[in-house]
Amino acid sequence: MSKKNKKSPIQPTRIKRKKSDVIKDKAPTRKPATPKSEAPKPGEELPDIIEALTNQGGNAGLFGDGTGMTGPNPSDIPQTLPVLAVRDIVVFNYMILPLFVGREKSVQAVDAALSGDRYILILTQKDEAVEDPTEDELYMTGTVGMIMRMLKMPDGRLKVLVQGLARAKVQRFTTNEPYHIAELEPLMEPETGTLTAEQEALVRSSREQSEKILTLRGISAQDIMSVLNNVSEPGRLADLIASNLRMKVDAAQKILECHDPMERLELVNKQLLKEVEVASMQNKIQTMAKEGMDKAQRDFYLREQLKAIKRELGDEGDESEEMDGLRKSIGASGMPKDVMKEAFKQLRRLEAMHAESSEATVIRTYLDWMTELPWKKTSRDRLDIKKAETILNDDHYDLEKVKERILEYLSVRKLNPKMKGPILCFVGPPGVGKTSLGRSIARSLGRKFHRMSLGGMRDEAEIRGHRRTYIGAMPGRIIQAIKQCGTRNPVIMLDEIDKLGSDFRGDPSSALLEVLDPEQNFTFTDHYLNVAFDLSKVMFICTANMLDSIPGPLLDRMEVIRIPGYTEQEKTVITRRYILPRQIGENGLKEKELTISDKLISKVVREYTREAGLRNVEREIGTLCRKMARKKAEGEKGPFKVTAKNLYTLLGPPRFLDDEKETTLPPGVAVGLAWTPYGGEILHIEVTTMPGKGKLTLTGKLGDVMKESAQAALSIARTMADTYGIDPGFSDKLDIHVHVPAGATPKDGPSAGVTLVTALISALTNTPVCPDLAMTGEISLRGRVLPVGGVKEKILAAVSRGMTKVLIPAQNKKDLSEIPDELRKRIKIVPIEKVDQVWPQAKKC
Repeated sequence: MSKKNKKSPIQPTRIKRKKSDVIKDKAPTRKPATPKSEAPKPGEELPDIIEALTNQGGNAGLFGDGTGMTGPNPSDIPQTLPVLAVRDIVVFNYMILPLFVGREKSVQAVDAALSGDRYILILTQKDEAVEDPTEDELYMTGTVGMIMRMLKMPDGRLKVLVQGLARAKVQRFTTNEPYHIAELEPLMEPETGTLTAEQEALVRSSREQSEKILTLRGISAQDIMSVLNNVSEPGRLADLIASNLRMKVDAAQKILECHDPMERLELVNKQLLKEVEVASMQNKIQTMAKEGMDKAQRDFYLREQLKAIKRELGDEGDESEEMDGLRKSIGASGMPKDVMKEAFKQLRRLEAMHAESSEATVIRTYLDWMTELPWKKTSRDRLDIKKAETILNDDHYDLEKVKERILEYLSVRKLNPKMKGPILCFVGPPGVGKTSLGRSIARSLGRKFHRMSLGGMRDEAEIRGHRRTYIGAMPGRIIQAIKQCGTRNPVIMLDEIDKLGSDFRGDPSSALLEVLDPEQNFTFTDHYLNVAFDLSKVMFICTANMLDSIPGPLLDRMEVIRIPGYTEQEKTVITRRYILPRQIGENGLKEKELTISDKLISKVVREYTREAGLRNVEREIGTLCRKMARKKAEGEKGPFKVTAKNLYTLLGPPRFLDDEKETTLPPGVAVGLAWTPYGGEILHIEVTTMPGKGKLTLTGKLGDVMKESAQAALSIARTMADTYGIDPGFSDKLDIHVHVPAGATPKDGPSAGVTLVTALISALTNTPVCPDLAMTGEISLRGRVLPVGGVKEKILAAVSRGMTKVLIPAQNKKDLSEIPDELRKRIKIVPIEKVDQVWPQAKKC
């Protein structure tokens, strides 16, 4: 059965208990859909029953005067009635509703009722899916109803209008064929009498909740509430309201089976409260949806007007043309299949969106990035080895080791075009040409060049990009660099990789592990793109001043090439070839308008700069050029010449003099060599003794390594006391103070052990150390001299400070091959293996 539509033409009339009253009107011209069950459709709520009651108002036999509905007399209801099984619905007293009857047993039960006095017992099935319910599959409490009208449909079904009259309980089923017949006991309403204050409050609450539901559903409540207000008996009010509430069958059946009127009304009131809450939320959702829909309609209308205006002005292009252009761009971009699949997926999403929505803008920007990336475009390498060598020699003086490595790469690339890009790391002091060397490499290869500074970078998203869910998201700087270069095989320089940081935003050095690993970077995934991009063809070049701050896993992926500082002769040549012509041009002079001899360039290098690189040299040469440019701007005619006489006038007094080196050293002072990010440095270590109890004091902002070296040096001095004529009990009689000048500068590193031992022995024996001697090396408690790093930089520093002899660990003799012959001629290099070899060299001048 299915409930009749509210607009059904069937109208209730006065019931006359005659067989001839069966209506034989024509069936509706439109055949109704086959219902799921015999229950009425959801939605036949309180207004429907009121309409039926209004139309039935003249039936005084059933409803009396309309103000107090009176049920049938129990004696009028037969003890045995045919049973009509219904699904999805529980029929209550005073409920009028249409039903479609289609099952054979139900049709015969209706025919039997119409053949008699039109009474029929309506029972609800426990399981609506059962087509032919048995006695156990029906609830035992139901409603005696009267068939008010009946109409036969063309398909054999019956359309009946029934009214609930009284509750009834099944005593037993007398027969099941051809339809169910049951003996029943009518359950008549008990008298409630005068209502208590609590009962009256419950009645009023039920009416108020009903009115709220009507208001929330936008139904005029005036006529309906007038009917509800006229019903004063709690039981009848409960039945009237319950018959039109949306309840599950088991909840409705529980109300039907409740015999006490007040308890039944209380159950109905609980259901009303739930319905009010649901209706309130539904109304809120509908209001929000309507507001959003109204805004969307308004925006759509305004956009259409804007489009029409632009169309009239000729300023609007067809959106379909944009989509077609994106589709062609995706197809022509050379993306891999899986990447192209993702791009077309996003394009389909974009086509389904409004062009002005924020998400459409995000997807459009994403597709622009995807189509503009060089997925297959590469620059052709210049594989002419001789020509590449010429370019490298033209751009840089010396640096033979670096040039040789680049030429090796080109040679292998020529023989194996599928080789992966190397990861080179240039390590050296500032100003030695690490960054400019990267440009020369790109030029020699014929590739695009991009420099990316990593100094101070702390956000991992700078490398991997931001996810598109964030506002202002963009790809990482690696992908940005590749897009900017326009090829997938550029030379990308990661500058200052040793100065990467990390904080709560992530660790960029960890993100670089995938970028710089040739075995992984062919599937590098940027968070913004969310697809793999092949970085294996990119040649990455990193630069660093020191290796100590680079994480081990990251350093392991790179091939380290050290670029030490330059000698005075090398600086002079580089200044003549590169720095001077560049500064002449940048300061508005012509090549022949400024002349300076190599001797004066060497003087500038020696007396005005003291560094491993060339930045200060370039500043001083730039100063000379600016001085001459001013003369030219004031009207003087060149050429302008820098001479020994006017050099001090132009640059001021010398900043560094050879006679700064002390001609003699007091006892307890030794000259050591240190290696810093800025090149080699001279380090004076001072030791003094005083009466005491053997306390060792260390000052000069020393690090833990140097403190431990001082402790080891003291132990060695005690073990060698007899050898050097030192009182063996000095450690109990003297306090020792070790100090390294420039105390504001932190100092640490494993290369001061030899110098500490020498200064300590010098102080204890009251013997001065040779002032022309510098030394470096770490020590062990067994007296061995251990190797150190930065030998070339340290020897450069010793030469620049006028030292004539330097002591190095014997294991560092292999590093002497990197030192130019010209530099080795200016200083004597003495390898040492044991600590006892140091003192004879230190006291001999």
